[in-house]
Amino acid sequence: MGGWLPEGGQALTVLVMAAALGMDAFSLGFGLGLKGLPAVRIVQISAAIALFHVIMPIFGMSAGQFVSAVLGDVAMAFGGGLLVLLGSHMIIGAVRGDAPPASFEIRGLAGLLFFAFSVSIDAFSVGITLGLFVRHLLFTVLMFGFAGGLMSVLGLAAGRRVGRYAGGYGEALGGAILLAFGLNILF
Repeated sequence: MGGWLPEGGQALTVLVMAAALGMDAFSLGFGLGLKGLPAVRIVQISAAIALFHVIMPIFGMSAGQFVSAVLGDVAMAFGGGLLVLLGSHMIIGAVRGDAPPASFEIRGLAGLLFFAFSVSIDAFSVGITLGLFVRHLLFTVLMFGFAGGLMSVLGLAAGRRVGRYAGGYGEALGGAILLAFGLNILF
């Protein structure tokens, strides 16, 4: 296969990582959704998260490709270590219950953009690692954006309907997946 679509194994890796990053958006969306947000606000928040899940990995992948060209295998080990740290951080945050407080609100465009940026910081970090070995930028960032947007819609809608049953479990699962990919790169 040529063009914008990667070969089987690399495509699967990108799809699983996109879903893992989306789990964080789901978890935060779930917490915000408990406030009973209107559908219009759910769409706005999800669109902003999707946009930042496209932008942040582009910056991260560019940095990762530069570092890879300069440092080679050392950069690959660094990328694996970064995924291990990021995954561990997500798991620890989920276990501690680090979630936005119930009184948390997103106000105005600046608040919306800042929230989407903060949810997407991990996409930058993962983008650095992916920049070391992924060569299909368009496919990768589109999948990250799609997964981030979809998972945030699902989280916001589920939070609006369900209550506080499993908010942190989604983030813990996403962290475990990133941790596993990091360990796979390292070993």
